[in-house]
Amino acid sequence: MVKHVILWRLREDLTAEEKETVKRDIKTGLEGLFGRIHGLIYIEVIVDGRLDSSNADVMLDCTFTDEAALRAYAVHPDHVAVADSKVRPYTSLRVCLDYEVD
Repeated sequence: MVKHVILWRLREDLTAEEKETVKRDIKTGLEGLFGRIHGLIYIEVIVDGRLDSSNADVMLDCTFTDEAALRAYAVHPDHVAVADSKVRPYTSLRVCLDYEVD
């Protein structure tokens, strides 16, 4: 299996209300991909419970059957549509860690 973890920081120019809306839209959009992309076996977007010690606003935690499934997810039209409409326009920083698990 392969884990795919992303942390995003939202743009500073967004108001607190806009950030809440964006976080909910990211969560709904990405979690809505479950069952639609082959090889995606787990997906969760964390938007609540953030402590002040954090320097990211949103976390994506995914599990894929293998690296090929992760590569397919990256270019899948449904994923690209969510990323292009709900994530990329509102984020200023993206950090990603992909790793294999037993």
